Amino acid sequence: MAYTEEWVTTRARDAYESGRASFDIRPEEAALLVIDMQDEFVEPGWSPYWVPAATRMAPRLQRLVEDCRSASVPVIWTIFDDTHLGLDRPHALRFLPHADSDWRRPGPAEVWGRMGRRPDEVLIRKPSYGAFYDTPLDTILRNLDRDTVIVTGTLTNYCCGTTARQAYERGYKVVFGSDVTATDDESRQEPELAVLRKGFALVLTAEEIADRLTAAAPSSDEEGASVG
Repeated sequence: MAYTEEWVTTRARDAYESGRASFDIRPEEAALLVIDMQDEFVEPGWSPYWVPAATRMAPRLQRLVEDCRSASVPVIWTIFDDTHLGLDRPHALRFLPHADSDWRRPGPAEVWGRMGRRPDEVLIRKPSYGAFYDTPLDTILRNLDRDTVIVTGTLTNYCCGTTARQAYERGYKVVFGSDVTATDDESRQEPELAVLRKGFALVLTAEEIADRLTAAAPSSDEEGASVG
């Protein structure tokens, strides 16, 4: 077969727009990652780094958090914080437009209070975009015996997308929430989802994620039979 330019372009476009990874989402194998839903990104008007789309999608993400708790899926929170005097951050960050503001958070970063993080849920303070960079996340997931991560939060094309790629490279199955992630320029949302959809993750809405977790959860009859 001769692969024409039209054929390969159409194939790629179809994968970007509607490709679906083929793995299942099982609650006993999954963990929910809530990336950087913190005051400076979600509290309206509080900082120059506010992401209005994150504030708008926060209630939907809260519902998914509750769905995961109900399905016994661990919820792991991250925040982008000033750790180790900034000496653990990638050196080049200071030269990039992302860091062009002189605004400084008044204290340690915190998860936005309205998200309802519980004290018994892991909180990771990370120094860079990806949640695996210089953090114990990989060890935590392996100790929990989880091989699937559900990535949510903000920003879609920075911390969330980087975390998805890092998870993929470490052998995890990656689920990416299309409507429970947000970025500071909403025109950038779908292009990032397209790349993840084609090459890194199973991209689903929050409702689709919750439905798959529910469908894969063992019924009470099955649990009783396994105990017996």
